[in-house]
Amino acid sequence: MIFYFSGTGNTLWAAKRLAEATNEQLVFIADHLDNAHAYQLKSGERVGFCFPVHGWRPPKIVRQFIGNITLKADGHYVYALCTAGNTIGETIDILTQDLEKRGLTLSAAFSIVMPETYVGVPFMDVDNAKDERRKLEAADRQLDTATRAIVNRQENKQPLHIGRWPKINSRLIGGVFVKYLVTDKPFHVVQDRCLKCGTCAKVCPVNDIAAEPSHTPTWLHNGMCLTCFTCYHHCPTHAIEFGRQTRRKGQYFFNHQRHEENDMA
Repeated sequence: MIFYFSGTGNTLWAAKRLAEATNEQLVFIADHLDNAHAYQLKSGERVGFCFPVHGWRPPKIVRQFIGNITLKADGHYVYALCTAGNTIGETIDILTQDLEKRGLTLSAAFSIVMPETYVGVPFMDVDNAKDERRKLEAADRQLDTATRAIVNRQENKQPLHIGRWPKINSRLIGGVFVKYLVTDKPFHVVQDRCLKCGTCAKVCPVNDIAAEPSHTPTWLHNGMCLTCFTCYHHCPTHAIEFGRQTRRKGQYFFNHQRHEENDMA
């Protein structure tokens, strides 16, 4: 069984590859948050947790899900695979602690560097076309390595993209991120760009956007927003902004098409 969360598609790509290789079920975490859930594992079934890194931490939705999960995995192979724009800090350490509270022991962990998606602070933007292609090519190789290890149930932690100052990034900066930057309040629509097509509402993984035909979309402020920027990146006319932080910044989602002048350089 593979429990996963994905917004812009990087983690979904990885989770689907793992499901094909292991012939195990995909479970989208955002669909199972209402109440505590109990899951019955088949004999010898692996248990995977796949998610993007948010603020050098597991996304709050993943931690919430794990906090409510009932899963007897005695003797089962339990692994985590996370995707990140660059580094993951203490993400796996935090996940390990969350799992242990539920009686689950992590057997192995993997990190895959993917194109950058977070654009919510002034100094962060999507990767340029060249770096995006480089990361995707490298990610394909990294995922192949991780998949072989998972299929063979290797009980070791592969080298992770921890980066410098992991404790500062995950505990200090990550804490600020969760407290102040995980919010839908700065999101708004630039009226003269909006097609009122409803794409943003369709792709929002936590159903935080209302978009009726021919009406400007609105955020519900229901406390579910993860600032994953899936709505921003999928908007076909770049009509969604996050305060002033996203002005003149790029867009990215997995398997999108780049249309840059120097894309073929």
